[in-house]
Amino acid sequence: MPLPSTLHTIASITQSASDIMLDMRIFFSGIGGVGIGPLARIAHMAGYDVVGSDLAASPMTMQLEAEGIDILLGDQTADNLKAEHAKSPIDYFVYTAALSADHPELVAAHQLGIICLKRDGILARIIAEKKLAMIAVAGTHGKTTTSGLLVWVMKQLKIPVSYSVGTTLSFGPSGEYDASSQYFVYECDEYDRNFLHYTPKLSIVTSVDYDHPDTYPTLLAYQQAFGSFLDQSDAVILWNKDYQQLGRPHVTCDLQLLSDDTATDHIQLAGEHNRQNAFLVERAILQLFPDTNYHQLIKAIANFPGTDRRMQRLANNLYTDYGHHPQEIKATLQAASELADRVVLVYQPHQNVRQHLIALEYNADIFAKAHAVYWLPTYLSREDPKLAILSPAELTKQLPGHLVHFAEMNDDLWRKIQSHRANGDLVLCMGAGSIDSWLHESLSQNVDQ
Repeated sequence: MPLPSTLHTIASITQSASDIMLDMRIFFSGIGGVGIGPLARIAHMAGYDVVGSDLAASPMTMQLEAEGIDILLGDQTADNLKAEHAKSPIDYFVYTAALSADHPELVAAHQLGIICLKRDGILARIIAEKKLAMIAVAGTHGKTTTSGLLVWVMKQLKIPVSYSVGTTLSFGPSGEYDASSQYFVYECDEYDRNFLHYTPKLSIVTSVDYDHPDTYPTLLAYQQAFGSFLDQSDAVILWNKDYQQLGRPHVTCDLQLLSDDTATDHIQLAGEHNRQNAFLVERAILQLFPDTNYHQLIKAIANFPGTDRRMQRLANNLYTDYGHHPQEIKATLQAASELADRVVLVYQPHQNVRQHLIALEYNADIFAKAHAVYWLPTYLSREDPKLAILSPAELTKQLPGHLVHFAEMNDDLWRKIQSHRANGDLVLCMGAGSIDSWLHESLSQNVDQ
């Protein structure tokens, strides 16, 4: 399966001038972002000259400035970029897919002859220059938790590791470079075909379900992209059911297919999906480091403190989770049911364009572990204006009427959440939109809760 020409361009950049990149200056646009910020930190720790810009100060920009990175705050103008380039030539301009083609900084960077790369392009460049072997964690669901767990286990086993994970970690920053490391653990996202920038030494595929219709218009396109990713990897560990879901692509990599009925009872984590993802980590560690003490490995997995927004406990009987796909809902409800007899779900669907594809998957089986479901309006982002916005009633028409309660993020919902908590119910709030920030704000206004 051939790669797009843009990826060939990145590959050629990666292969050339590797002996002089340490002299390179890298400019990160939107450096306060959750994806760009950690990458800028990694580049800085790796010895590159890093500068960035953002519209306003944030905890991320303040952290980076404290570590010695210069940041231009305020209007992201062409003049500011040109002035910075005149001060000391910028070799790479790094930006996200969210940056419009007519953004002043991006336009100016092209005019100045600066190489413009998205974050995955520059990360591939750094990894190649530092001669690191990538351990990629890919899949539709479970990437973040599995990546965080892998980093945690390697640190507990005293294995030097550099990494980038797509959320805040309780035991360290979301991105880090260790000069003594041989491996780079990366949460390898399929969105915008990002994972096709890499040739991992080992890839872990956590799960496969059709997603990101704005990047992959058909299921076949999604499957083909994963097939290409597998073929670009030296070795891959994945479940047999996911290999079947991909149409059993013919690949040349060393393929380790795990039986779908593999027992994971020896792993002491809540949630069957967490135990399955942990088993993938166990297999990966033993494949890469066969002399690992097995008892220490299992102990490290059992002591995993978790990652932000993945079944994260915020207060007594109150949890937040990023999940926004039916299978993620089902898996997280199952995990929650191991912690409490009654689970109440507050759910905010994510993206109307996605809801049109998954609406029929919202059925009684998905919500079987929920005692009640408070259904919020869909969070809108990157939408197709031609699509009618599906209402909560339309999205829940397959669910039992007594189960679903339509709600808004307001004081009335917060009072109901508090009532459920007081009654001993575990309240699980799920969604990738604004629900988490609303939850934190509500908690901060009720600090005694």
